[in-house]
Amino acid sequence: MATANKQVVLVVVASLLLLAADVASARRRPVHLRVYMHDVIGGPERTAIRLIWGVGPPHATMPGRTFGDTVAIDDLVTAGPGNESRPLGRAQGTYMLTSRHEEVIVVDITVVLTARPYNGSTVVVAGRDRIYDDTRELAVVGGTGMLRGASGYVLWRTAKIYSEIHMALELDIHASVPVPDGDDGTDAVATE
Repeated sequence: MATANKQVVLVVVASLLLLAADVASARRRPVHLRVYMHDVIGGPERTAIRLIWGVGPPHATMPGRTFGDTVAIDDLVTAGPGNESRPLGRAQGTYMLTSRHEEVIVVDITVVLTARPYNGSTVVVAGRDRIYDDTRELAVVGGTGMLRGASGYVLWRTAKIYSEIHMALELDIHASVPVPDGDDGTDAVATE
């Protein structure tokens, strides 16, 4: 009899936990942003600098690159892929060549937004980028300001290659943020 009671208690507890998870996920508001990150790896206007370069073993398929090469970025973020597009903020962080045999980098960036409606907010993106794939999926792992507690994913694409040293990357951000207590969620966060 005691075993049956324990099983009933476990089922009730598990059900309550699942219900709490459903309620928590229902108290989230969707956010969709499409922004473009301009990565300039050389020249006087460079936005990416090499922190660690040429220390590890040579990369199998990328001549001149080595396993562990690491770059810090402070890339311009705009509303469109063109150089003349409206500035929306900066993408700041690092990427590292993390495969000895594939064209793979690991990305860890914070997109700092400086334009309305998200002025002063950030979204944190991290993940594995197979750089020659058409579309790569990375994770939204957090945020601040109006994007506090963001979670979701980013579809990451090379939108335009201007030259050997300048490319625009499209970040198609699909996320959700918690709805603050006392907010009925009817005035959803604006999306772009």
